[in-house]
Amino acid sequence: MVAIPFLKMHGLGNDFVVIDLRHVPVVMTEDLARRIADRHRGVGCDQVITIEPPRSAGATAVMGIRNPDGSEAGACGNATRCVAHLLMSENGTDQCVVETIAGLLPSQRAANGLVTVDMGPARFDWHQVPLSEARDTLHVGLSEGALHDPVAVSMGNPHAVFFVDDADAVPLTTDGPRIEHHPLFPARTNVEAVQVLGRDRLRMRVWERGAGITSACGSGACAVMAAAVKRGHVDNKAEIILDGGSLWMEWRPADGHVLMTGPATTVFQGALDASLWSDLSGVIRDGVQHG
Repeated sequence: MVAIPFLKMHGLGNDFVVIDLRHVPVVMTEDLARRIADRHRGVGCDQVITIEPPRSAGATAVMGIRNPDGSEAGACGNATRCVAHLLMSENGTDQCVVETIAGLLPSQRAANGLVTVDMGPARFDWHQVPLSEARDTLHVGLSEGALHDPVAVSMGNPHAVFFVDDADAVPLTTDGPRIEHHPLFPARTNVEAVQVLGRDRLRMRVWERGAGITSACGSGACAVMAAAVKRGHVDNKAEIILDGGSLWMEWRPADGHVLMTGPATTVFQGALDASLWSDLSGVIRDGVQHG
């Protein structure tokens, strides 16, 4: 019988089950991810995160991301900080490079136990977001309930950033899924409601694609920072206040990269019982079911 060890981690309450696939013969399938993420019958998490051997020169390891519905995500800033923290601790270094679908993300230790990740460039071309038709991504011209006129931006995953008068008053549980599944977003989208508190402070709430409302979203905070700079709301550095706490963001105008600094916390470790996955096909790499 193959045991599947895991770590439970979070970044500002955005919580993850992290599984190191470098050391177990397991394939993370959609069905397995759904079962792990189930908060009643599994471990429970906002995303299931996997660590695999690097595929590109210069990378320390590959990070995979699965949403609670089993779908694959291209970016997750809070999870990247968690994985970077693990890799740096493992190697006894202050720097590493996390490889994702979105690209190579250089990471380093920051002051006070925090981790900084270069999340790469924010992309504003409509086909990169992607949108289903050509539009001005700085003023998309979309409305749903309390949300109007978003900025559409990609951080390796799609985001619709709405600037509002009161972020806490937005009914994200109803407006969020309608925007997520709007025909304008063929790959669906994350949805952020953002209140400008000053030239260096933003309040953000998020509806995550495939996950719903979460306490924090790192890629969302990056998208918000880029959108706020483009709209002229903030300067190049800002604190973004999420439900779970604060992230500190920097927009690098020379190349459009967004740098994110925040915490990474380990909660506990465990092992998945075979009863959770032994009836699923394709989970064990050699094709042999154990249990």
